[in-house]
Amino acid sequence: MGTIKTTTIISVESITKETFVANYYKPQRPVLIKGFAKQWPAYEKWNLEYIQHLAGDQIVPLYNNKPTKGHKKSVVPAKKMKLYDYIELLKSGPTDLRMFFYNVLQKMPQLTKDFDYPDIGLPFFKKLPVMFFGGKGSKVLAHYDMDLADLLHVHFHGTKKILLFEPDQARYLYKVPFTVHNVEAIDLDNPDFSKYPALQDLRGISVEMKHGDALYMPSGYWHYVSYQDAGFSITLRAFPRKVKKLGKLLSNLLFMRNFENIMRYIAGSKWVDYKESSMINRINKRYKKRNENA
Repeated sequence: MGTIKTTTIISVESITKETFVANYYKPQRPVLIKGFAKQWPAYEKWNLEYIQHLAGDQIVPLYNNKPTKGHKKSVVPAKKMKLYDYIELLKSGPTDLRMFFYNVLQKMPQLTKDFDYPDIGLPFFKKLPVMFFGGKGSKVLAHYDMDLADLLHVHFHGTKKILLFEPDQARYLYKVPFTVHNVEAIDLDNPDFSKYPALQDLRGISVEMKHGDALYMPSGYWHYVSYQDAGFSITLRAFPRKVKKLGKLLSNLLFMRNFENIMRYIAGSKWVDYKESSMINRINKRYKKRNENA
Protein backbone atom coordinates (compact mmCIF):
# COMPACT_ATOMS: atom_id res chain seq x y z
CA MET A 1 0.00 0.00 0.00
CA GLY A 2 1.09 3.57 -0.53
CA THR A 3 -0.04 7.18 -0.74
CA ILE A 4 -1.03 9.21 -3.81
CA LYS A 5 1.23 12.23 -4.30
CA THR A 6 -0.72 15.48 -4.04
CA THR A 7 -0.41 19.22 -3.72
CA THR A 8 -2.91 21.40 -1.86
CA ILE A 9 -5.38 23.35 -3.96
CA ILE A 10 -5.11 27.12 -4.29
CA SER A 11 -7.74 28.69 -2.03
CA VAL A 12 -9.05 32.24 -1.82
CA GLU A 13 -11.47 34.04 0.50
CA SER A 14 -13.13 35.98 -2.33
CA ILE A 15 -12.64 36.51 -6.04
CA THR A 16 -13.57 38.97 -8.77
CA LYS A 17 -14.86 38.03 -12.19
CA GLU A 18 -11.72 39.37 -13.85
CA THR A 19 -9.39 37.40 -11.58
CA PHE A 20 -11.42 34.20 -11.92
CA VAL A 21 -11.47 34.34 -15.72
CA ALA A 22 -7.80 35.29 -16.10
CA ASN A 23 -6.29 33.00 -13.45
CA TYR A 24 -8.59 29.98 -13.41
CA TYR A 25 -11.24 29.73 -16.15
CA LYS A 26 -9.07 30.53 -19.17
CA PRO A 27 -6.04 28.46 -18.04
CA GLN A 28 -8.40 25.71 -16.74
CA ARG A 29 -6.97 25.69 -13.24
CA PRO A 30 -9.06 24.63 -10.19
CA VAL A 31 -9.58 26.91 -7.20
CA LEU A 32 -11.38 26.68 -3.85
CA ILE A 33 -13.38 29.75 -2.82
CA LYS A 34 -13.82 29.63 0.95
CA GLY A 35 -17.23 30.64 2.31
CA PHE A 36 -18.50 31.39 -1.18
CA ALA A 37 -22.15 30.64 -0.30
CA LYS A 38 -22.26 33.31 2.42
CA GLN A 39 -23.82 35.52 -0.25
CA TRP A 40 -26.75 33.07 -0.59
CA PRO A 41 -29.74 32.50 1.73
CA ALA A 42 -28.75 28.83 1.44
CA TYR A 43 -25.72 29.46 3.66
CA GLU A 44 -27.92 29.93 6.74
CA LYS A 45 -30.84 27.71 5.68
CA TRP A 46 -29.39 24.59 4.10
CA ASN A 47 -28.78 21.57 6.28
CA LEU A 48 -30.10 18.02 6.33
CA GLU A 49 -33.12 18.97 8.44
CA TYR A 50 -34.12 21.74 6.04
CA ILE A 51 -33.97 19.42 3.02
CA GLN A 52 -35.85 16.78 4.97
CA HIS A 53 -38.58 19.28 5.82
CA LEU A 54 -39.13 19.93 2.11
CA ALA A 55 -38.74 16.33 0.97
CA GLY A 56 -42.29 15.06 1.19
CA ASP A 57 -42.80 11.50 0.03
CA GLN A 58 -40.74 11.60 -3.15
CA ILE A 59 -38.91 8.38 -3.92
CA VAL A 60 -35.22 8.72 -4.84
CA PRO A 61 -32.67 6.28 -6.33
CA LEU A 62 -29.65 5.51 -4.16
CA TYR A 63 -26.27 4.15 -5.20
CA ASN A 64 -23.40 2.38 -3.45
CA ASN A 65 -19.84 1.43 -4.44
CA LYS A 66 -20.57 -2.15 -5.45
CA PRO A 67 -19.87 -2.77 -9.16
CA THR A 68 -22.89 -3.65 -11.28
CA LYS A 69 -22.77 -7.28 -12.33
CA GLY A 70 -24.12 -9.49 -15.07
CA HIS A 71 -26.15 -7.92 -17.84
CA LYS A 72 -27.13 -4.75 -15.96
CA LYS A 73 -26.40 -1.27 -17.28
CA SER A 74 -23.24 0.41 -16.03
CA VAL A 75 -25.12 2.64 -13.56
CA VAL A 76 -28.11 1.23 -11.69
CA PRO A 77 -29.46 2.17 -8.23
CA ALA A 78 -28.80 -0.17 -5.31
CA LYS A 79 -32.21 0.68 -3.86
CA LYS A 80 -34.93 3.30 -3.74
CA MET A 81 -36.52 4.94 -0.73
CA LYS A 82 -38.30 8.08 0.38
CA LEU A 83 -35.99 11.09 0.50
CA TYR A 84 -37.20 11.78 4.05
CA ASP A 85 -36.14 8.29 5.14
CA TYR A 86 -32.81 8.54 3.32
CA ILE A 87 -31.95 11.71 5.22
CA GLU A 88 -32.90 9.94 8.46
CA LEU A 89 -30.38 7.29 7.45
CA LEU A 90 -27.72 9.95 6.81
CA LYS A 91 -28.32 11.48 10.23
CA SER A 92 -28.15 8.14 12.02
CA GLY A 93 -24.55 7.29 11.12
CA PRO A 94 -22.20 6.02 8.40
CA THR A 95 -23.67 4.65 5.17
CA ASP A 96 -22.26 4.09 1.70
CA LEU A 97 -25.58 4.97 0.06
CA ARG A 98 -25.36 8.09 -2.07
CA MET A 99 -27.72 10.11 -4.22
CA PHE A 100 -26.38 11.99 -7.23
CA PHE A 101 -27.54 14.25 -10.02
CA TYR A 102 -30.71 15.20 -8.15
CA ASN A 103 -32.38 17.72 -10.47
CA VAL A 104 -33.33 20.66 -8.27
CA LEU A 105 -35.61 22.36 -10.81
CA GLN A 106 -37.67 19.22 -11.30
CA LYS A 107 -37.62 17.71 -7.82
CA MET A 108 -37.46 20.62 -5.36
CA PRO A 109 -37.84 23.94 -7.22
CA GLN A 110 -38.35 25.87 -3.96
CA LEU A 111 -34.62 25.50 -3.34
CA THR A 112 -33.88 27.79 -6.30
CA LYS A 113 -34.95 30.74 -4.14
CA ASP A 114 -31.97 30.08 -1.89
CA PHE A 115 -29.14 30.51 -4.43
CA ASP A 116 -28.27 32.37 -7.60
CA TYR A 117 -25.80 32.06 -10.45
CA PRO A 118 -22.74 34.20 -9.70
CA ASP A 119 -21.37 36.58 -12.29
CA ILE A 120 -17.82 35.20 -12.36
CA GLY A 121 -17.44 34.59 -16.09
CA LEU A 122 -18.79 31.04 -16.38
CA PRO A 123 -21.53 30.65 -19.03
CA PHE A 124 -23.87 28.70 -16.75
CA PHE A 125 -26.56 26.38 -18.11
CA LYS A 126 -29.30 27.44 -15.73
CA LYS A 127 -31.73 24.62 -16.45
CA LEU A 128 -29.69 21.94 -14.71
CA PRO A 129 -28.69 22.69 -11.10
CA VAL A 130 -28.06 19.28 -9.53
CA MET A 131 -27.42 18.04 -6.00
CA PHE A 132 -25.34 15.22 -4.53
CA PHE A 133 -25.84 13.58 -1.12
CA GLY A 134 -23.53 11.23 0.78
CA GLY A 135 -23.26 9.61 4.19
CA LYS A 136 -20.28 9.73 6.52
CA GLY A 137 -17.61 7.42 5.12
CA SER A 138 -19.11 7.10 1.66
CA LYS A 139 -16.80 7.46 -1.34
CA VAL A 140 -17.22 8.24 -5.02
CA LEU A 141 -14.72 6.48 -7.27
CA ALA A 142 -12.47 8.62 -9.46
CA HIS A 143 -14.28 9.85 -12.56
CA TYR A 144 -14.77 12.83 -14.82
CA ASP A 145 -18.14 14.21 -15.91
CA MET A 146 -19.34 12.79 -19.20
CA ASP A 147 -20.72 16.15 -20.38
CA LEU A 148 -17.29 17.82 -19.93
CA ALA A 149 -18.87 20.81 -18.18
CA ASP A 150 -16.95 23.36 -16.16
CA LEU A 151 -18.32 22.92 -12.63
CA LEU A 152 -18.90 25.19 -9.66
CA HIS A 153 -19.46 22.74 -6.81
CA VAL A 154 -20.79 24.22 -3.55
CA HIS A 155 -20.86 22.09 -0.39
CA PHE A 156 -23.17 22.18 2.64
CA HIS A 157 -23.54 20.48 6.02
CA GLY A 158 -20.27 18.94 7.11
CA THR A 159 -16.93 18.25 5.50
CA LYS A 160 -15.84 16.27 2.48
CA LYS A 161 -12.51 15.68 0.81
CA ILE A 162 -11.82 15.62 -2.91
CA LEU A 163 -8.81 14.56 -4.92
CA LEU A 164 -8.62 16.30 -8.30
CA PHE A 165 -6.61 15.08 -11.28
CA GLU A 166 -5.87 16.93 -14.50
CA PRO A 167 -7.24 15.22 -17.63
CA ASP A 168 -3.75 14.11 -18.69
CA GLN A 169 -3.47 12.05 -15.47
CA ALA A 170 -5.98 9.55 -16.89
CA ARG A 171 -3.08 7.44 -18.18
CA TYR A 172 -2.13 6.63 -14.56
CA LEU A 173 -5.65 6.22 -13.19
CA TYR A 174 -6.51 2.89 -14.85
CA LYS A 175 -9.46 4.34 -16.74
CA VAL A 176 -11.92 1.61 -17.70
CA PRO A 177 -12.51 1.60 -21.50
CA PHE A 178 -15.86 3.00 -22.66
CA THR A 179 -16.54 4.62 -19.27
CA VAL A 180 -15.61 7.85 -17.46
CA HIS A 181 -14.28 6.19 -14.30
CA ASN A 182 -11.34 4.12 -13.11
CA VAL A 183 -11.27 0.53 -11.87
CA GLU A 184 -13.76 0.26 -9.03
CA ALA A 185 -11.46 -1.97 -6.96
CA ILE A 186 -8.93 0.86 -6.60
CA ASP A 187 -9.04 2.70 -3.27
CA LEU A 188 -7.19 5.97 -3.77
CA ASP A 189 -7.02 6.44 0.01
CA ASN A 190 -5.01 3.20 0.27
CA PRO A 191 -3.69 2.46 -3.24
CA ASP A 192 -2.18 -0.96 -3.94
CA PHE A 193 0.99 -0.09 -5.83
CA SER A 194 1.91 -3.75 -6.30
CA LYS A 195 -1.28 -4.42 -8.25
CA TYR A 196 -1.60 -0.97 -9.87
CA PRO A 197 2.00 0.36 -10.09
CA ALA A 198 1.19 3.25 -12.44
CA LEU A 199 -0.62 4.93 -9.55
CA GLN A 200 2.86 5.78 -8.24
CA ASP A 201 3.18 8.32 -11.07
CA LEU A 202 -0.23 9.84 -10.40
CA ARG A 203 -0.25 13.48 -9.27
CA GLY A 204 -3.33 14.97 -7.67
CA ILE A 205 -4.65 18.10 -5.97
CA SER A 206 -6.12 17.69 -2.48
CA VAL A 207 -9.20 19.65 -1.44
CA GLU A 208 -11.10 19.85 1.84
CA MET A 209 -14.54 21.44 1.58
CA LYS A 210 -16.59 22.77 4.47
CA HIS A 211 -20.06 24.29 4.68
CA GLY A 212 -20.42 27.07 2.11
CA ASP A 213 -17.17 26.46 0.23
CA ALA A 214 -17.19 26.42 -3.58
CA LEU A 215 -14.83 24.42 -5.76
CA TYR A 216 -14.21 25.27 -9.39
CA MET A 217 -13.49 22.09 -11.35
CA PRO A 218 -12.42 22.73 -14.95
CA SER A 219 -13.79 20.69 -17.84
CA GLY A 220 -12.62 17.09 -17.89
CA TYR A 221 -10.98 17.11 -14.45
CA TRP A 222 -11.14 13.80 -12.62
CA HIS A 223 -12.44 13.85 -9.05
CA TYR A 224 -12.45 11.32 -6.22
CA VAL A 225 -14.76 12.20 -3.32
CA SER A 226 -14.86 10.99 0.28
CA TYR A 227 -17.47 12.25 2.76
CA GLN A 228 -16.06 12.96 6.20
CA ASP A 229 -19.59 13.71 7.47
CA ALA A 230 -23.06 13.29 6.07
CA GLY A 231 -23.68 16.21 3.73
CA PHE A 232 -24.72 17.44 0.32
CA SER A 233 -23.61 19.74 -2.46
CA ILE A 234 -25.05 21.59 -5.41
CA THR A 235 -23.27 21.82 -8.76
CA LEU A 236 -23.79 24.61 -11.29
CA ARG A 237 -22.68 23.66 -14.79
CA ALA A 238 -21.23 25.52 -17.78
CA PHE A 239 -21.12 23.39 -20.90
CA PRO A 240 -18.15 23.53 -23.30
CA ARG A 241 -18.36 25.78 -26.35
CA LYS A 242 -15.24 24.78 -28.23
CA VAL A 243 -15.90 22.49 -31.21
CA LYS A 244 -13.43 19.80 -30.13
CA LYS A 245 -14.95 19.42 -26.68
CA LEU A 246 -18.49 19.57 -28.02
CA GLY A 247 -17.60 16.70 -30.34
CA LYS A 248 -16.21 14.70 -27.42
CA LEU A 249 -19.31 15.46 -25.37
CA LEU A 250 -21.61 14.15 -28.11
CA SER A 251 -19.41 11.09 -28.57
CA ASN A 252 -19.61 10.34 -24.85
CA LEU A 253 -23.38 10.74 -24.67
CA LEU A 254 -24.43 9.21 -27.98
CA PHE A 255 -21.81 6.52 -28.60
CA MET A 256 -19.72 5.58 -25.57
CA ARG A 257 -22.50 5.19 -23.01
CA ASN A 258 -24.82 3.34 -25.40
CA PHE A 259 -22.07 1.04 -26.67
CA GLU A 260 -21.09 0.12 -23.11
CA ASN A 261 -24.66 -0.72 -22.14
CA ILE A 262 -25.20 -2.77 -25.31
CA MET A 263 -22.06 -4.80 -24.67
CA ARG A 264 -23.08 -5.35 -21.05
CA TYR A 265 -26.50 -6.53 -22.24
CA ILE A 266 -24.94 -8.95 -24.74
CA ALA A 267 -21.91 -10.28 -22.85
CA GLY A 268 -22.50 -9.29 -19.22
CA SER A 269 -19.59 -9.72 -16.81
CA LYS A 270 -17.41 -11.33 -19.48
CA TRP A 271 -17.26 -7.98 -21.28
CA VAL A 272 -16.49 -6.04 -18.09
CA ASP A 273 -13.81 -8.49 -16.94
CA TYR A 274 -12.17 -8.67 -20.38
CA LYS A 275 -11.83 -4.93 -20.96
CA GLU A 276 -10.66 -4.24 -17.39
CA SER A 277 -8.03 -7.00 -17.31
CA SER A 278 -6.76 -6.06 -20.78
CA MET A 279 -6.44 -2.43 -19.76
CA ILE A 280 -4.66 -3.23 -16.48
CA ASN A 281 -2.18 -5.53 -18.23
CA ARG A 282 -1.50 -2.93 -20.91
CA ILE A 283 -0.85 -0.11 -18.42
CA ASN A 284 1.31 -2.29 -16.16
CA LYS A 285 3.45 -3.48 -19.10
CA ARG A 286 3.89 0.12 -20.26
CA TYR A 287 4.88 1.20 -16.74
CA LYS A 288 7.37 -1.66 -16.39
CA LYS A 289 8.94 -1.02 -19.80
CA ARG A 290 9.33 2.69 -19.17
CA ASN A 291 11.03 2.10 -15.82
CA GLU A 292 13.36 -0.53 -17.28
CA ASN A 293 14.48 1.96 -19.91
CA ALA A 294 14.84 4.84 -17.47
